Amino acid sequence: LAECNKETFISSTSTVRFSFRLQVLLAAAVCTKAGKAIVSRQFVEMTRTRIEGLLAAFPKLMNTGKQHTFVETDSVRYVYQPLEKLYMVLITTKNSNILEDLETLRLFSRVIPEYCRVLEESEISEHCFDLIFAFDEIVALGYRENVNLAQIRTFTEMDSHEEKVFRAVRETQEREAKAEMRRKAKELQQARRDAERSGKKVPAFGGFGSAGMTSVSSGSIITDTIVEPEKPKITPAPVRPSGPSKALKLGAKGKEVDNFVDKLKSEGETIMPTTGKRGSDVSKALPPPVNVESVHLRVEEKILLTCGRDGGLQNMEVLGMVTLRVTDDKNGRIRLIINNNDNKGLQLQTHPNVDKKLFTADSVIGLKNPEKSFPLNNDVGVLKWRLQTTDESLIPLTINCWPSESGTGCDVNIEYELQEESLDLNDVVISIPVPSGVGAPVIGDLDGEYKHDSRRNVLEWCLPVIDANNKTGSLEFSIAGQPNDFFPINVSFVSKRNYCDIQVTKVTHVDGDSSVRFSSETSFVVDKYEIL
Repeated sequence: LAECNKETFISSTSTVRFSFRLQVLLAAAVCTKAGKAIVSRQFVEMTRTRIEGLLAAFPKLMNTGKQHTFVETDSVRYVYQPLEKLYMVLITTKNSNILEDLETLRLFSRVIPEYCRVLEESEISEHCFDLIFAFDEIVALGYRENVNLAQIRTFTEMDSHEEKVFRAVRETQEREAKAEMRRKAKELQQARRDAERSGKKVPAFGGFGSAGMTSVSSGSIITDTIVEPEKPKITPAPVRPSGPSKALKLGAKGKEVDNFVDKLKSEGETIMPTTGKRGSDVSKALPPPVNVESVHLRVEEKILLTCGRDGGLQNMEVLGMVTLRVTDDKNGRIRLIINNNDNKGLQLQTHPNVDKKLFTADSVIGLKNPEKSFPLNNDVGVLKWRLQTTDESLIPLTINCWPSESGTGCDVNIEYELQEESLDLNDVVISIPVPSGVGAPVIGDLDGEYKHDSRRNVLEWCLPVIDANNKTGSLEFSIAGQPNDFFPINVSFVSKRNYCDIQVTKVTHVDGDSSVRFSSETSFVVDKYEIL
């Protein structure tokens, strides 16, 4: 029936003649004004050479200066509508109904803006499969389907009730796993406090429960140093019971830890070790020293930095703090000798209970009332500082990104330089956003290692160490995209040396000025490091 225009039906009494026309749509395409096909969908058997030839001949058939919406050849009819610099073209048989063709053309033209923000060649190419799926809802085997724009939108979204139920169940399981993880972390904190009250030395639990500057995220990141108690609460006893004990096992992972981690993995949680290159400050924190004395000091700093891609430091802020922890009554009445060699112009501030005159005159931290002791088994911030500047010479690690457009996309060259040579930066990760849907980047010259995360559309440049012996490096890669696609760039690192040269050199008793053994740890981490 699709190939004939007339059929004659002969009955025994009379002859009835009737004629009808059927729409046969061969192809729908979006092409340039030169006839280059950007996306084309064929609804009947047709070779690529054939459709490219038909589209290439289309611009030559149009007569300049005449108002028309279709042209014909000996074999096909072109029905078209201009779309700014492009054409929406339907190729039909000459026997098709021109009125139906025009109505179908209008529907095709309305579908394209639903998926493409701008009517340009690059945008059409990016959403080509979305357009093809929508075209298939309009025409099937060459014939127009009875659908409107709202129905096409619903069909292509493929909304599924079963999928919604599955996702809701999955999210519930993830929330329960995260809640269980937080509950276990609180149990570990409680167990640690109970053990400290009994006077026992305990190692840190992977950075959880700190009153210092390091913030603990509620995200789904578990460090390798988390230990699992079989009982959530510990009752300290003066006499150690004989036989197998079910009390808190410090410094080792029990069987239940492995089961708990395996459960999280099976439910889709991301489990990362302490040395992971992404995550919260818990995963970035350096491991605490093994031998912790009764007087323990933490010197912590974090940096917040924002730079422009063309140079210029928009804002840089370094926040630091010295935290003191005393676990022995004999060492409660002490003083801290501070060595401040900083020349960057930072602002210092002491705790309200610290003698400010003594600190200003002699750089010594001591309580206003020398007869009092520092609190036991508590982290006390005794000194903090702040540095805020827009001086580019103070940037610890500069990042220069040079994307340049080429015939196939962009060639990107990124280089780093360590300006503060006294720092040793560990686990450096430079995260560069890349366009989606264009495949993996082609890597050229590279210092260090790289990782392409296609789900997050990020290229991660990983460098184990940046120091005075490794102060510069570069990365080159090529990928389709525009120069703006590769910003903002984010940087993360950790360091065992602080940026502002402030250290505690000595701890003495208030009476007699005799030295006190103490342990210390220093960390310098990134809170925000962004090149816009």
